Amino acid sequence: MTAYSLLDLVPVVEGGSVSQSLANAADLARHVEALGFSRYWTAEHHGMTGIASAATSIVIAHVAAATSTIRVGAGGIMLPNHSPLVIAEQFGTLDALFPGRIDLGLGRAPGSDQKVARAMRRTLESDANAFPQDVLELQSYFADDGQTGISATPGAGADIKLWILGSSLFGAQLAAALGLPYAFASHFAPDALDGALAIYRRDFRPSAALSKPYVMAGFNVFAADTDDEAELLASSQQQAFVALRTGNPGKMKPPVANYRQSLGPQGASILDHVLQCSAVGSPATVARGIAAFVERTGVNEIMVASSIYDHEARKHSLEITADVMRELVTTA
Repeated sequence: MTAYSLLDLVPVVEGGSVSQSLANAADLARHVEALGFSRYWTAEHHGMTGIASAATSIVIAHVAAATSTIRVGAGGIMLPNHSPLVIAEQFGTLDALFPGRIDLGLGRAPGSDQKVARAMRRTLESDANAFPQDVLELQSYFADDGQTGISATPGAGADIKLWILGSSLFGAQLAAALGLPYAFASHFAPDALDGALAIYRRDFRPSAALSKPYVMAGFNVFAADTDDEAELLASSQQQAFVALRTGNPGKMKPPVANYRQSLGPQGASILDHVLQCSAVGSPATVARGIAAFVERTGVNEIMVASSIYDHEARKHSLEITADVMRELVTTA
């Protein structure tokens, strides 16, 4: 059985507000909980007017309070931006508030540009290459094993499920060495997907946290009643990727008919490459796309990315996704 979950960056749309985006996040989490999604994750990004999840632990608390059973977490926290002790305290607090429901995915990217990273950290002396040591320190706080000489309060003894995130081979190697579940960001960085999964499975060492490899991979889904309608919905995310790649990120724009074709062959080729792990279309089209991705990768879980301008259209897309996933389980 392939589980399915949702990654929500809490998009801020043109004409909308952060307050509305956060209200939508809670509504969306309740919606996917009812649809059978395994978990709801949000992610740390900074300095982006179109993303409202910068204060990630607060957003997680907001969403967890609006739901009752779905796991809620970070996909992820960019650990070089923080001291491991602070993250242990934040997520220990979340575990105390919502016991047994909190996930913590850890990444080493800044989640911002260098200017914003400097403003956030006050210095860039923190080293992404120290990421493995930071993960071990964080594990020590949760285990309360005395290795750091500090007891995190809250945090010590917290029941947090740790994940390693990645878009390269580095994260796969670390997740395998530590015996942790691994999530690959194929929804926007697909190039190293197959190699990373192979390394993770080959080198995995069982741990107290996990006895055998467990892989999640990001996958974009834009589903609607017809292929044409889904293509239109997907154009908002396509515009966001183009804006980001050209150094002009902003709020999520309304859909534009024939947007991909308007870019010309070179622009369309860039989008096709970046978004190659995607399914856009009617239920039948989406079912074929998801089934092919699962067959290719053998992932245990799909993390659905589905940023759509209209909130109700987004909810309907996720309804179709859940129907497709249930059907795949039935026919497997």
